[in-house]
Amino acid sequence: MDVQERTLRDSVQVSMHNYFRQLDGQPVTDVYQMVLAEIEAPLFEAVMTYTRDNQTKASELLGLNRGTLRKKLKQYGLL
Repeated sequence: MDVQERTLRDSVQVSMHNYFRQLDGQPVTDVYQMVLAEIEAPLFEAVMTYTRDNQTKASELLGLNRGTLRKKLKQYGLL
């Protein structure tokens, strides 16, 4: 499969496989929170760029309450 044809799901699966392989048996915790933080920040950056920083449009596009979007933008230093 060409990289351009790879779905988001495929990309996550490949990335997680690589992550676990690099651990080489080392213990790890809180993977869920780590993955969310790694995905949310670039997601919000891309959406804000796409909507030209229009928070109302971004919240509608994401299916989030505008207040929740603002909270997340602040959390990731995007506000």
